[in-house]
Amino acid sequence: MSPADINRPGSLYGAVDLGARKQALEAQARREATAAQGTGDTTGKASVIDVTDETFSTEVIERSMRVPVILDLWATWCEPCKQLSPILEKLAAEAGGKWVLAKVDVDASPQVSQALRVQSIPTVLAIFQGQAVTGFQGALPEPQVRQFVDQLLEALAQYLPPGGEQDDEAGPQEEGQEAPAGPPVDPDLLAAEQAIDDGDMDAAEAAYQRLLARSPRDEDARMGLAGIGLIKRTDGLDPADVQRRAADGSDVTAQCQAADLEMLSGEVEKAFQRLVATVRRTSGDDRDQARVHLLGLFDTMPADDPAVAAARRSLAGALF
Repeated sequence: MSPADINRPGSLYGAVDLGARKQALEAQARREATAAQGTGDTTGKASVIDVTDETFSTEVIERSMRVPVILDLWATWCEPCKQLSPILEKLAAEAGGKWVLAKVDVDASPQVSQALRVQSIPTVLAIFQGQAVTGFQGALPEPQVRQFVDQLLEALAQYLPPGGEQDDEAGPQEEGQEAPAGPPVDPDLLAAEQAIDDGDMDAAEAAYQRLLARSPRDEDARMGLAGIGLIKRTDGLDPADVQRRAADGSDVTAQCQAADLEMLSGEVEKAFQRLVATVRRTSGDDRDQARVHLLGLFDTMPADDPAVAAARRSLAGALF
């Protein structure tokens, strides 16, 4: 499985057949009651649950409205799963209800794995408020798994009530109390934004790279990393010197630097047109340098931005 398949999907509602809703709720209640009797726990809240296609909606989606749910997607034949699952179960037991581990046997529950586009295991996904917010794949050692969980809880702290999962019978929100502002973002995205606020571009770059390693299609991380590159490339440049050298149309490096400075000043179309013109009048390595640089500038913008679409058409015309 490519990490690209673990990008943040949209709402998971409706992704899996809801079937047997009443039976699922009753079965879960029986399991939790049994667990409580065996451990002396009277809270009735299990830290580890088994999830199937039929129970995914109630035991993962609905539960994730109150507490983070970490999905452990595994199979009986998977050796790395046998290393990872006990670590997750240990951490879930230690958490005391701050989050719930939901175990999904991908062979027994193909609809869940198909809906989440799981192609190799083990895969771990954190679900909160009906959305997958972060995840990883492969069997990580306990310290890294613990760090993943800690970062997740830190990122979600403002959205969670104290003490973990709330009872379904909890009263309405008190007057004047602010509701959660919406679903959380990936912890690495938060770390990158904080690093940028602190002026630490290297830390921001590392955070974006971690997120892209898991989710290469994540647009926020793609734009963020490209933006960091733009900032680093232009640091220390003398605009007057760049302008002087860019007067020579054959100086491709100067054209690229001028385009970078134009991007930073908000002259997006001008930057794109400059590099398309450079591609049109050059050849060989010079043409490739300008083309690659332009593609890098595209990454600083949303993929559906009209300026990007127009420049891509112009680039295609210049190349062919």
